[in-house]
Amino acid sequence: KTLQQMTQDEWESLCDGCGKCCLVKLQDEDTDDVYYTNVSCRYLSATECRCTNYTEREELVEACVKLTADKVDDFFWLPSSCAYRLLAEGKPLPKWHPLVSGTQDTVEKSGHSVKGRVISETTINADDLEDYIIRWVN
Repeated sequence: KTLQQMTQDEWESLCDGCGKCCLVKLQDEDTDDVYYTNVSCRYLSATECRCTNYTEREELVEACVKLTADKVDDFFWLPSSCAYRLLAEGKPLPKWHPLVSGTQDTVEKSGHSVKGRVISETTINADDLEDYIIRWVN
């Protein structure tokens, strides 16, 4: 199926639960390059890699983006391993993705989870975000 043909449940099942989309990102104004930090949104559970307030996230966090099939052209900022981006680019899901492997454990075992690797935005000074840029997001 294409992303546009998916039901809401199918769409939601594409999320591998890595938590990378909930990391604070910086975008270069001149080049539009996106840089990930190891700073997470205050609502990301660092142990579960899920939003603790998923249904209200857009109201609570101004910068939170709801991924929808009609916005696939805007998915460039998602990590290259994200199922939404991969399918939008016509690429297959990786073998560690839960829909392929059959288990959520493969996300963490493959190194694609942010579990245990992030700090909450509530613990840092926002002016220091550049100090938290990381290279391990892929």
